[in-house]
Amino acid sequence: MGPVTTLAQRKRQLVATELTEAALQLLALRGFDAVTVDEIATTAGVSKRTFFRYFASKEDVVVQFLAGMGADMRAGLAARPAGERPSEALLHTVSVPLAACGDHAERVLPVVRLILRTPALLARLLEHQARWREELAEELAARLGRDPEADLYPRLAAGMALAAFDAVLHRWSGGEGEAAEDPGALIGEAFALLAPALDSVSA
Repeated sequence: MGPVTTLAQRKRQLVATELTEAALQLLALRGFDAVTVDEIATTAGVSKRTFFRYFASKEDVVVQFLAGMGADMRAGLAARPAGERPSEALLHTVSVPLAACGDHAERVLPVVRLILRTPALLARLLEHQARWREELAEELAARLGRDPEADLYPRLAAGMALAAFDAVLHRWSGGEGEAAEDPGALIGEAFALLAPALDSVSA
């Protein structure tokens, strides 16, 4: 049986979700610099003071959904079969968030474009990706029985996987309407190129 969620916790999560949705809609529609915290709070039906109880800045409310992604990727990698080739395990690891993007393209694609085209938000995404690389490198090293500090392979492999993830986000965000490609198919293409290097070096 999982942990019991209290009424206060549920209320807090509801407010955070409403703030996030309000921010994403406004920012994707009008651009990052054109929207104020006051407008986000008003759209969500809360005060500016309440906004700052949940988020330190506009950047935080936009990229908050990234915070748990690294942990999800690491958990996904840890759950892969022990004998699986590194390329296959890493492909599945980064495919999960990309599949979610594709499944909710109408809502997520404008946000991805906003992040990639706004310097302050892109900087935050890169900060997250640096943490993801370290987490995946540690997990990959544990799977392969390697030392992540002494061995270059785990960090290089994690970096290659995340470089593919980043390339797919950029390619996907460049499409319009029906021209937007499937990010799941794109990551498969990327790993077809990476797999020989990932699997030969890991042997």
